[in-house]
Amino acid sequence: MRVPARFLLFLFSTMQALHAQAPFYTDDPAVTARGNWHFEFFNELDSLQHSQFPNLRQNTINYKLNFGLPYDLEINLDAPYLAIMRSFANETSKGAGDFNLGIKWNFHKEAKDSLLPALGVSLYIEFPTGDANKQLGSGLTDYWLNLISQKSLSDKTRINGNAGYLFAGNTSTGLLGIQTSKGHVATGGVSLLHDFTSRLTLGSELYGAFTTNRDLGKSQFQVMLGGQYAIRKGMAFNFGVLAGKYVGSPRIGAQFGFTVDYPDIRKSVP
Repeated sequence: MRVPARFLLFLFSTMQALHAQAPFYTDDPAVTARGNWHFEFFNELDSLQHSQFPNLRQNTINYKLNFGLPYDLEINLDAPYLAIMRSFANETSKGAGDFNLGIKWNFHKEAKDSLLPALGVSLYIEFPTGDANKQLGSGLTDYWLNLISQKSLSDKTRINGNAGYLFAGNTSTGLLGIQTSKGHVATGGVSLLHDFTSRLTLGSELYGAFTTNRDLGKSQFQVMLGGQYAIRKGMAFNFGVLAGKYVGSPRIGAQFGFTVDYPDIRKSVP
């Protein structure tokens, strides 16, 4: 599953409160501050692999809401809206996708004098609310556990790593992700981020997933280049381009969106 949408899937310094993994699928260990709300929106348009014919393109609109809990915990909800465009004479499918409920724990913070990275863990449950007959949902309840780490290479550069395991369901969001497996899917990703200015952060990412039978026809591998620009405190614009291989990844795609923190955005507006 994506986080956001399924893999799915945020920065330090002045942008730390904006959870700078967006637009990347690789998560970082940071969580929303206790008692605060964090909202994300993104729109991703993907050209599908030729093996998906007569399906040609998929547009994913995702809304995600996080709330900070005590003890460095965070709860989040996200709900995608999908449009799957098909070849001539094949009807386009539009509608809500599968609803996600997750919890995340940042159980270790990075210290400057330690080699140990910041660490976190997340658990996501995805409910089959999308219409599987229209390929908008998986038709399965998914359970996915993800281990998260982040290590600072300098004051402005850091690397994030994820290792996950889906032990029930599958990873699909519409036609993207692994659709045919009913559990036992390994996921992983790594992203490198650098703050070029106090407002602009750019980065790159490798992300993938594969079934335990290692069938590449059921695998996902993709690369993304993107970044985040802080418009003001508590609000940022996200953007990215991606390309992938194997049936579970887009052939090529683009993503844009924004993140908003409450009450930070309220305080920064005159």
